Amino acid sequence: MSANTRGKTAAAIEAAGGKALVAYLPVGYPDLETSIEAAVAVADAGFQVLELGIPYSDPAMDGPVIQAATQQVLDRGFSLSEVFQTVEAVTARTDAAVLSMTYWNPVLRYGVDRFAHDFAAAGGAGLITPDLTPENADEWIAAAEKHDLDRIFLAAPSSSDARIDRAVEASRGFVYTVSTMGTTGVRGDMDTAARTLSERIAESSARVGKPIARCVGLGISRPEHVADVLDYAEGAIVGSALVAALRDGGVPAVAAKAAELVTGLHSDPGTLS
Repeated sequence: MSANTRGKTAAAIEAAGGKALVAYLPVGYPDLETSIEAAVAVADAGFQVLELGIPYSDPAMDGPVIQAATQQVLDRGFSLSEVFQTVEAVTARTDAAVLSMTYWNPVLRYGVDRFAHDFAAAGGAGLITPDLTPENADEWIAAAEKHDLDRIFLAAPSSSDARIDRAVEASRGFVYTVSTMGTTGVRGDMDTAARTLSERIAESSARVGKPIARCVGLGISRPEHVADVLDYAEGAIVGSALVAALRDGGVPAVAAKAAELVTGLHSDPGTLS
């Protein structure tokens, strides 16, 4: 299978030796220029994949830190054109694979094929779609294939084996491995459910005959979380901790938090305090 067929995200994870850090930051927060600088700073700190969130008025999966940030962007006025502008600016300055995480309605209203075309033209790698299931994603999968974009679906601890199989079959890049039931946010300890789910995805991958990376999200905020997750998965996704740092201290603070988290890439589980 060619690198092109595998996509930018899988290539970035493989280049990291199968141990990658994924950063979530909202597009346009606290303003467009700062959001671009924050994304570049996180990539420069050592994150291999960037996940740029598209602000949405009903973010069912997002916790309070991310909800407050995206609502601030919506309150000052937000256009989807900012997504393409941000992706183009960030990909021009980093080698990170740049994804967007988006609820489905903004893409549907923009036009699925049109969105895929414009996102790919900006240099984007693909989309994470938390409220779009593979069973309802035929139009998106077709557009993603046409424009060579990754498509990342979610698996949760409550997912049946059949649903996990479908997510593995439909995803390209990685399967978003939801570590706990609920919304995003910083937690003191990672749920043991994440390891069990990661093992189930690996079993599904073998069952359907399709290798796929597993990136664990929801609740990762410290280097020891990163080290723990990368003991059994190929990627650790950090969101609320980075958004809170950006909120409290701007680009220097988010760069410092990213550098702190990167130390988890080089540590064994249990060695960090």
